[in-house]
Amino acid sequence: MSKELRNTPMLDQLEGGPWPSFVTGLKRLARDDGKPYQAMMIDLLGQLEHSYETRKGFWKGGTVGVIGYGGGVIPRFSEVAAKFPESKEFHTLRIQPPAGMHYTTDILRQMCDIWEQHGSGLIALHGQSGDIMFQGTKTENVQAAFDALNEIGFDLGGAGPAVRTGMSCVGAARCEHSCANEQKIHRILVNNFLDDMHRPALPYKFKFKVSGCPNDCMNSIERADMAVIGTWRDEIQADQEEVKAFVAKKGRKYVIDNVVTRCPTKALSLNDDDTLAIDNRNCVRCMHCINVMTKALSVGKEKGVTVLMGGKRTLKIGDLMGTVIVPFLRLESDDDYQRLKEIAENTIEFFAENALEHERTGEMIERIGLVSFLEGIGVEVDPHMVSEPRQCSYVRMDTWDEEAQKWLERKAEQAAG
Repeated sequence: MSKELRNTPMLDQLEGGPWPSFVTGLKRLARDDGKPYQAMMIDLLGQLEHSYETRKGFWKGGTVGVIGYGGGVIPRFSEVAAKFPESKEFHTLRIQPPAGMHYTTDILRQMCDIWEQHGSGLIALHGQSGDIMFQGTKTENVQAAFDALNEIGFDLGGAGPAVRTGMSCVGAARCEHSCANEQKIHRILVNNFLDDMHRPALPYKFKFKVSGCPNDCMNSIERADMAVIGTWRDEIQADQEEVKAFVAKKGRKYVIDNVVTRCPTKALSLNDDDTLAIDNRNCVRCMHCINVMTKALSVGKEKGVTVLMGGKRTLKIGDLMGTVIVPFLRLESDDDYQRLKEIAENTIEFFAENALEHERTGEMIERIGLVSFLEGIGVEVDPHMVSEPRQCSYVRMDTWDEEAQKWLERKAEQAAG
C-alpha cells in the first residue's frame, strides 16, 4: 500500500519552472513502495518544506565514521527529529571516483543496489570536490554501506581539514587536445596522499585537480590548491590546407571576426592566400583558435604540464585564481613524475606547518608572499610567475647582494648534485 506524502506546497512550486527540479527526484524516491528508504524520504521532504517555511536550516554535524578512517563521512543530524523522526539522521558518504570518471554500467548498477539497500537511494555524480555523493543514511548503516562499496573497489574520499579527492578530466580517452596522461597524474597524487585524505590533519582542505589541456575542463585554476594542466612548449600545429578549407567554408570575415580578433594577444593574422600566420612566442594557450578550427589547428608536439597553486572559491579574502609555480614540466620519465610528486609533498608539508587554521593555500601565499612560499617548497623563481606588473617605480636594492648570493649557492648545489 502506497504511503502518503506530506503536504509540501512550497516545494511543489519548484517543480513548476522550465528546468528539471531536484524535488521531483526526491518525490520519486518517496513513492518507491516497499523500499527501505521510503519513510526517510517522506520525512526528508517534510523537513525541507519546514525549512522553507521557517527560513532556517535544521541540520547539525557530529561524529560519524567507519573503522580506521577519520574522514569521508559527512554527519547530518536533524534538530527537528521529533517532528520528522524518519529523517533524524541523513549522513553522506563521500566516495572517490575513478580517474577520468570512467565507469562501467555494471559498476553503476552495483552502486545503486548498495545505496538502495543501505541508504536513501539518492546519489550525486559528482560533488564539488569530485566525490560520488551517497546522500542519506543512518548511523547504523554507515559501516555496512562502506564495506559493500569497498568490496567492489571503491574508497572513501576526503572530508574536513584533509587532502580532498582528486579530479581529472576524461583526457586522451575522448579528447584530441590532451597533452598529458591525466589519469596517471591523478592516481599518483591520490595514492601518495591517501593517508592525508583518510585522517584529517591539515589547517584546512587541500584539493588536487588535473586537466589534460589549457581548456581546463576541471576548472582547476579557480578551484584547486594544486592544479596540473597539460600544455605544450613548441608551436601550434597548423594544417594550412585545412585552414584554407575552413576559410572557404566560413568566409574571411567570419574567420577574422571569430578567430583572429578574439586572440587575446593578437598572435594571429590571416594572410592574403587564406593561410594563417601564428606568432607562437605571444601565444598564451587560451585554446580558442584550436577549439574553433578543430581540423586546421592542434596542440604542439613538445607536451608537458603547468603547475599552479592557490586557486579557491570565496572564503576569507574572496575568490583566487591559481598562481603559476612551474611554467613547464615534461612528464615522460619516472623521474619527471617523481618531481611532480615532490612538489606536491613539499607544498602540503609547508601548508601544514605555516597556514593558519581554516586558511587555504592561496590565502597563505597572499599572507606570507610568493617568494617565501617558493623558498619553502624549494622552487626557483621564474619570470612566468609574475601575476601583474609592479605598480611602484621605486625598487629596494639593499637586499640585492643577499639574494644574488642565494641564487649562486643554489646554482652551485645543482651543479654539484
